[in-house]
Amino acid sequence: MVNPPPVLSTVPTDTWVVADWEDILTFADDPTLVSGRFYYDEGCMRIEMSPIGSAHSQDNSIVSTVLVLYAAIRNIAIKELTNPNLRKARLQEAQPDIAYYVGKNLRFPPRNNAPVNLSELDPPTLVVEVAASLEDDTTRKQKLYQRMGVQEYWVVDVNASKVIASYLTPTQSQLIRESQVLPGLDINLVEEAPKRAQNEDDGTISRWLIATLTQQ
Repeated sequence: MVNPPPVLSTVPTDTWVVADWEDILTFADDPTLVSGRFYYDEGCMRIEMSPIGSAHSQDNSIVSTVLVLYAAIRNIAIKELTNPNLRKARLQEAQPDIAYYVGKNLRFPPRNNAPVNLSELDPPTLVVEVAASLEDDTTRKQKLYQRMGVQEYWVVDVNASKVIASYLTPTQSQLIRESQVLPGLDINLVEEAPKRAQNEDDGTISRWLIATLTQQ
């Protein structure tokens, strides 16, 4: 007799719980969790089911615009992945809001619908999480991305229109106010864009960004 798959009520969401690697694969196939985002690290799993509101969506979009326009104007190679599934089998799993491969000799994942296999592929250079509650994003998730090999990690605080940016090494993290992987990008400029987005449309903000960056 085949055991039925677990149902949503068997696992708490939006919190870390002890789990085996097989658990996260099983829950990922659960149709009741199709809209969930999955994280796994050091034998613990987190399934996020919190609704994503307008503030989250707008800040996600405008931060993406800032990064891509900056890279284009500064002639920096960049590849953006929106809500990718990053996986190092049996060790780590994450689904950040945005991830970027940045820099010379850019190598990014092939175009398919499989999780990004970090056992065979390089991790993203920069990961961005957009959050209204910062406790997990600035602690446990940061450690997760650090272990994955991500070089730079940003948490966008939608309530305060702030960006908490960290440069990561395998053993340390350092708060920064200028990006190290997108040289010269001032975090103050990144923070200004979501503030403007509260009253301005995306086209207006894009024109402001282009004018500002081309004058620097």
